[in-house]
Amino acid sequence: MIQNQKTIFLYALIATLVVFNLGIFLGYMLEASRINKINQMYLETDMNILDQRILNDAQDIIEFDCEYLVEENIKFGDKIFEDALQIKKYEDANRINEDITSQHRKYDLLRTLFWTNSMNIKQKCNSDFHTIVYIYKYNNPSVQQVSEQKFFSNLLTEIKEKYGNNVLLIPIAGDNNLVSLDLLMKKYNIIELPTILIDENTKMTEVKSMEEIEKYLE
Repeated sequence: MIQNQKTIFLYALIATLVVFNLGIFLGYMLEASRINKINQMYLETDMNILDQRILNDAQDIIEFDCEYLVEENIKFGDKIFEDALQIKKYEDANRINEDITSQHRKYDLLRTLFWTNSMNIKQKCNSDFHTIVYIYKYNNPSVQQVSEQKFFSNLLTEIKEKYGNNVLLIPIAGDNNLVSLDLLMKKYNIIELPTILIDENTKMTEVKSMEEIEKYLE
């Protein structure tokens, strides 16, 4: 009887170790799959924004139709917004390694480039679309910041869905040590996170309703 109990215990221990190690292996495989998907998204976005910059710079040499230029920029803005939602889903999942954090930093750089590109197009073409840059705390946010940022994010998503192409929503982490973004934050005196910047002239750190933002979009 004692021998049988020892045998059963040994089998149970082996089974537990196998299941545990299999779970770890599958976790790493799932994380690697997420990272590969983000890498692919980054490469596609990188090519698209390079294309946009070339198109924007070429406007100084070749006469372009501003309507076409603005339309393509808005399409790309929508793509960046969709990618941001997808990456958020990956980051909300159980994260085993920090590679996704590194990829997030790359996306912040691309979003910053897209922001400056949008400002140039808006100025050259005298366009009336609105830019809403949402700069938030990414690394070790406080409990209060987590709560505020969740509220801000949901609110801005609703605004984007309501106003569509009239609004370019650009979420960027403000604490990933990007020199280009740091310079822009300094220019617009953005110190507190999270902060919402509307059309490069209205800065908001406290928002309680959509109406408070919508009045600047009229």
